[in-house]
Amino acid sequence: MITPFDENGAVDLCKVKQLTTFLVEKGVDCLYPTGTTGEMDSMTLEERKKVAEAVVESSQGRCPVYVHVGCMTLKDTVELAKHAVETGAEGIGVVTPIYFKVNQREMESYFSDIADSVPDHFPIYLYNIPQLSGNDLTVSICEKLAERHPNIVGIKYSLPDMERTVEYTNVKNGVFSVIQGADHLLYPSMSIGCDGVISGCANVFPEIFVKAMACIREKDIESAKKQQKKVFDTWKILCTGDGNAMAYMKAGLRMRGMDMGHMRRPLMDLTKEQEAEFACGFEKIMEWVE
Repeated sequence: MITPFDENGAVDLCKVKQLTTFLVEKGVDCLYPTGTTGEMDSMTLEERKKVAEAVVESSQGRCPVYVHVGCMTLKDTVELAKHAVETGAEGIGVVTPIYFKVNQREMESYFSDIADSVPDHFPIYLYNIPQLSGNDLTVSICEKLAERHPNIVGIKYSLPDMERTVEYTNVKNGVFSVIQGADHLLYPSMSIGCDGVISGCANVFPEIFVKAMACIREKDIESAKKQQKKVFDTWKILCTGDGNAMAYMKAGLRMRGMDMGHMRRPLMDLTKEQEAEFACGFEKIMEWVE
């Protein structure tokens, strides 16, 4: 989920609740606030707690909520993890340590401490996005963590490396849940054993992804292939333009009649020129939605 900010840079909780309701009513399987797409590192701990509370409250039990809790420090991550339990979230995602390089011993210890800080039955998804974090979470470390901690149930992997993705699906004799973060690879990821995608693009066009998943679950392969082409084109229009993807997502939601506010600096909204160029692609996707 994106995080809406008002013109003064404050989190707009009313818009958070509006987006939650929109996504639930469009049929998404799960909500994932305060992650990369949610501009997590631009927010304070208190802001992230309030967003998590708003999503859980407004989802009203209609849809599971997994809160991303990864922070720069272990202390802050544990604080958000415990808060997610108290708030009533169904589980959490936790990104690897970021910016500072960590070795494998440090990586294992980091996730072990987080797993020990919440109940054994509370699900944790590891989150590996090495192209942004600067640290890679290896398959061998996942094996060790999953064997040691029953609440570490899976991983979100956001590098479009299908070979590594397959290796993750074999962790713990194949009962380790793998969620694809490269959402444009929905159908191929499902075909090799992933359980789904965490999609930033679905903020704007949840219908495209919900329909693709329905085709896959119904084993309608030809329809799934056709829907995958729409998934890929949706990603290409939203995520490969001249600017950050979240700004395109907020612009797209505004074009759909939902003002989801602004980016938080240093990130910026689209320029008028960028938005005009984006409008053509937006109209193409809306034809698929309608």
